[in-house]
Amino acid sequence: MTIDRVGDVVLAVLAMRVFGRDAALLLRRAAAAGVRTGVSELLRTDGEGDR
Repeated sequence: MTIDRVGDVVLAVLAMRVFGRDAALLLRRAAAAGVRTGVSELLRTDGEGDR
């Protein structure tokens, strides 16, 4: 686990502690949006070689 990942986890835990369930919902939605963006980038074709 890198120091950046540790920082992200600590920040998420603190947000959960301060904001409760609302923070969890926002984090889940942000993660889902990131996954959707990544999948759309993987599936996107630029049209070259698709004949």
